[in-house]
Amino acid sequence: MGSLANESFNIELQQLDASTDTARNQRTQWLLTSPNPPSFFHQLISSVKKNADKTKKQSRNGVFFSFLKGLFPILSWGRNYKGTKFKHDIMAGLTLASLCIPQSIGYANLAKLDPQYGLYTSVVPPLIYAVMGSSREIAIGPVAVVSLLISALVSKIIDPAVDHIAYRNLVFTATFFTGAFQAVFGLFRLGFLVDFLSHAAIVGFMGGAAIVIGLQQLKGLLGINHFTTKTDVVSVLEAVYKSLHNEPWFPLNFVLGCSFLIFILMTRFIGKRNKKLFWLPAIAPLLSVVLSTLIVYLTKADQHGVKIVKHFKGGINPSSLHQLQFNSPHIGEIAKIGLICAIVALTEAIAVGRSFASMKGYHLDGNKEMVAMGCMNLVGSLTSCYTATGSFSRTAVNFSAGCETVVSNIVMAITVLISLELLTKLLYYTPLAILASIIISALPGLIDISEAFHIWKVDKTDFIICIAAFLGVLFGSVEIGLIIAVGISFGKIILGTIRPSVELQGRLPGTDTFCDITQFPVATETQGILIIRVNNASLCFANANFIRGRILNTVTSRSEKQSKGKIRILVLDMSSVMSIDTSGIVALEELHRELVSQGTQLAIANPRWKVINKLKVAKFVDELGKGWIFLSVGDAVDACLNTKMGDLSTINC
Repeated sequence: MGSLANESFNIELQQLDASTDTARNQRTQWLLTSPNPPSFFHQLISSVKKNADKTKKQSRNGVFFSFLKGLFPILSWGRNYKGTKFKHDIMAGLTLASLCIPQSIGYANLAKLDPQYGLYTSVVPPLIYAVMGSSREIAIGPVAVVSLLISALVSKIIDPAVDHIAYRNLVFTATFFTGAFQAVFGLFRLGFLVDFLSHAAIVGFMGGAAIVIGLQQLKGLLGINHFTTKTDVVSVLEAVYKSLHNEPWFPLNFVLGCSFLIFILMTRFIGKRNKKLFWLPAIAPLLSVVLSTLIVYLTKADQHGVKIVKHFKGGINPSSLHQLQFNSPHIGEIAKIGLICAIVALTEAIAVGRSFASMKGYHLDGNKEMVAMGCMNLVGSLTSCYTATGSFSRTAVNFSAGCETVVSNIVMAITVLISLELLTKLLYYTPLAILASIIISALPGLIDISEAFHIWKVDKTDFIICIAAFLGVLFGSVEIGLIIAVGISFGKIILGTIRPSVELQGRLPGTDTFCDITQFPVATETQGILIIRVNNASLCFANANFIRGRILNTVTSRSEKQSKGKIRILVLDMSSVMSIDTSGIVALEELHRELVSQGTQLAIANPRWKVINKLKVAKFVDELGKGWIFLSVGDAVDACLNTKMGDLSTINC
């Protein structure tokens, strides 16, 4: 009776194995007989047909209005705009204007332009963005980093102290190219170009730029007449040292500037401690300008060495169409400056817009934002404006003031325009030290030390990029800092592509899950079977030979460590490989031949759709044998275990 029971059990076990083998073979057939993936041209044609079908369903008027709504979002949300929202927007806009006016004057000074051009930039670009932009909170205008970029790069072509008019005209031309590049990025959906400035690079670049901007303000804070056009810290400190020793300087500038700097920073501290007083740090810069101007006027401090603004042209933005220098011999350099400013301005604006959009729970379309930014800078270059973008500090004030829509930008622009018409003559006695203190007060927000520490903890390579960008800006130039940051970022991507890792896998006890044995030491390897996964999305000409060499070295080293014989089967997990080219296929063929010469059989598990299709077309599947292609690593290992290691040909090919 016992022998009959054992014989019956063995028969059932064989039937179970046979059914398992059948199911596994069926899964392999599903993989091998899957339809061919659509080609690039097929996907392109399908996309065009899909868009054409959408267009057919709409009338011509419907298509036109749909296009207009996409280009001008104000046509969509403007219908539902209510008086209650306007109440919040007008308060936010007025609060924004009180911060914008002094900051714009200071940033124009940083860009080495007359004060009115900063105010011009706070009128036209915000109005254009209000009808074309999709962010509800972002505040548009001149910003510190872009102002520094313009002054640092354009000054290399023409010194503003030598020919201020030519310098100004090149700034307008650079702004035109900035807008053109931004619009093209948006129209052709090239937003990924902005991502080449990684988060770590931006943190380092902004920190370095903030320190450079602060050092540049020593000219106004100390009342220095002659200053260097270079931006690196060594040149700036050297210029300050020489000026203080070779020229007379007036301490009143420093006392006045530092006094109001302390005042602005104190109001900011109070505003952070008491959220209801958010308006106090917002109006502090304007209050500083008014009070310092009165002090200088009443005490006649300008006659005692205090540097003042003096000439300040008011009125509506004049046309600058005929000032654009497209025939300039420096047009190539100006276009390059426009490209750099376009990328930096977009990076800052989209980062600011998305961060506040996430707080309000809506999505921001990056490509539409690029078109809006591009159009506002194109129009701005024709109306005496230099490059504008989204300001983080002013956007935070706008958000805290309770803005509901971009109408707050319209209110701000109208307020600035009224100031240009009526108040510019009153700013004649505004001390330059106050403008310097206003700019310096805005810089702590650009230096994010806690984020730099966070990057250090999370990713050491990213921290190197961050520090490289920081030091490049600080000791080289703004341009060098950007080039270093982007170069190291590219190097990281290229190195990860041409030198990908391969990992050994084992089975977690009691499961059918296979994972990295280094990450999970409890995972067990199967005697005679080696499982390797390629950790790269592409097996191509750049990395194919490197991966083949790594795999062969791993097979050799593991064979030496195996206590019971050599590696008989290598299972190559290709679940991470999304694409393969002819170089990758040749590398697999060479790997297969070299393994066969060593007495090791190659098995491929979980090849992706495009990969298995190319392997079939290249006849590699026939060369390897269809029985050595598996849907999963588990299927491959089970098939190998059910096969006698001494007779690998028993797997159905």
